[in-house]
Amino acid sequence: MSTANVKANSSGTPEDAPKVSNFLRQIIESDLAHGTYAQRQWAGSPGDAAHHASGNPDPAKIRTRFPPEPNGYLHVGHAKSICLNFGLARDYGGVCHMRFDDTNPEKEDTEYVNSILDAVQWLGFNWDANGTSHLYQASDYFDFMYRAAEHLIQAGLAYVDEQSPEDMRLNRGDFNTPGKDSPFRARTPAENLSRFREMRDGQLADGAAVLRAKIDMASPNINMRDPAIYRIRRATHHNTGDTWCIYPMYTFAHPIEDALEQITHSICTLEFEDQRPFYDWLMARLSESHTLADGTQLSALLAAPSPKQYEFARLNLTYVITSKRKLAQLVNEGKVNGWDDPRMPTIVGLRRRGYTPESLQLFAERIGVTKSDSWIDYSTLEGCLRDDLDPKAARAMAVLDPIQLTITNWDELMGEGALDNCHAPVHPHHAEWGQRHFKFGKQLWIERTDYEEVPSKGFFRLFPGNKVRLKYGHVIECTGANKDANGQITEVLAQLIPDTKSGTPGSDSVKVKGVITWVSQADAIKAEVRLYDRLFSEANPDAGGKDFLASLNPSSLKVIEAYVEPSLANSKPDDKFQFERHGYFVADRIDHTGTKPVFNRSTGLKDTWSK
Repeated sequence: MSTANVKANSSGTPEDAPKVSNFLRQIIESDLAHGTYAQRQWAGSPGDAAHHASGNPDPAKIRTRFPPEPNGYLHVGHAKSICLNFGLARDYGGVCHMRFDDTNPEKEDTEYVNSILDAVQWLGFNWDANGTSHLYQASDYFDFMYRAAEHLIQAGLAYVDEQSPEDMRLNRGDFNTPGKDSPFRARTPAENLSRFREMRDGQLADGAAVLRAKIDMASPNINMRDPAIYRIRRATHHNTGDTWCIYPMYTFAHPIEDALEQITHSICTLEFEDQRPFYDWLMARLSESHTLADGTQLSALLAAPSPKQYEFARLNLTYVITSKRKLAQLVNEGKVNGWDDPRMPTIVGLRRRGYTPESLQLFAERIGVTKSDSWIDYSTLEGCLRDDLDPKAARAMAVLDPIQLTITNWDELMGEGALDNCHAPVHPHHAEWGQRHFKFGKQLWIERTDYEEVPSKGFFRLFPGNKVRLKYGHVIECTGANKDANGQITEVLAQLIPDTKSGTPGSDSVKVKGVITWVSQADAIKAEVRLYDRLFSEANPDAGGKDFLASLNPSSLKVIEAYVEPSLANSKPDDKFQFERHGYFVADRIDHTGTKPVFNRSTGLKDTWSK
């Protein structure tokens, strides 16, 4: 048995624990109190204003979304966002949509789509609510996005710009210089509409033109200086194939996706704060009607009230990089063994390392949500794993750096070839989990560091003349050690002290200061143990434009041959244990088998990195 059922909510805290307030919760609670979105209607699927007008009152009090781009594997920063968006929807009677922001055809792949869905579900969340699956992809909205672009063109709010990229950049200005109008900005709506349709129909080369929103080239916010909203790009899309040769820009697509899905609170990281004015501008323009020069009325395309964007600080974790480009470089250059390498901050890597959904939910809860950037020490993440595993990980003894211990008077006291039965609780605080059993005999394995010929100050383990208890077994007295021709210790020698077996009358009659773990050569199991550590030796490996590869920790992985107690013979992939004295370990979910056990170190029993 390796885990227990712990009654907790999806944040990893007890169900009756109060929620820690933050600015997002305060915004949501204010909106609910004022009925900001109380009159919304939901037609059962995403759609425009007319679609939702035909629906019923929205059963969801709020709607959030988790919108990753399927161009890589999710990492620990995404885990925070998943827990935040799905958690807020859960806590306030809402729904969180699972949406793929797949508007970029060049970097996206179904491999990433599948890995993202698996990661979200593994973390304990799903997108089904009120009898509906809220799994969406932005590319399904391409038709509407094109329609919205034509709507802006007809309203005189967008134009096709055919400047060169260099001229466009120069005319955009900078923080001290206002931008200059494009020579194409004065085209009539009819001219722009015709040219945009030529873009759509493949009559213009890649990069020959873009569609820009017509806002204000003198805006102090450079993002509002007629941002591009469509570009020409001939590339096969993983969902729509070759249907389109023009694709919407993210800043145009994302607000529309939110609006079609009736999102109330669009939560993103701080780097999008400067884009919020365009988000609000676009929502306002598409949710109002327009009167054209010829008197024609353009009806509002999107339902009101519009979604609102809110930003929070992204996760900055020491000893970690989360750049998808740099993570891909680690994989492609063979610095790690794939995206699920247990040293990677990807969710698949953390899972293989032994992290649990509950530990990552607890981590997200503890670090909270703020509007200011800060650094979270990696030890906080490790501490959440320890706190989660301590009450539910089965215990086991393991010897990672083995040296033989021989009980020289064993045959005399117990009989030649005799073995003694010992036992220990599966978990010290769960008697109902039962006992684990192992043998005690003449030859044992102990840790090499448990013997010192000349003991250092404060060393209470094995040295000539000292007594220690072999945990769950007997008290022994060390008599010395054998060495090879090079002076290396090959065998530790000791004598058994009679009538000192743990759990028997009088076992505590001999007082000792040292207790050590062990396994018996009679029933121990040989196992491969992978000692994982932090991938980088510097807290901020890529700060200031440094070469992050120069900070790789050469000791981030050490593979050893160890011995573990026989209770682990039936362990299954993903089973988690506390190896007494050593820390928390997990049976590798890929390589572990009954005939070849493989255990990964998840974390030590305490933080051993210097502060």
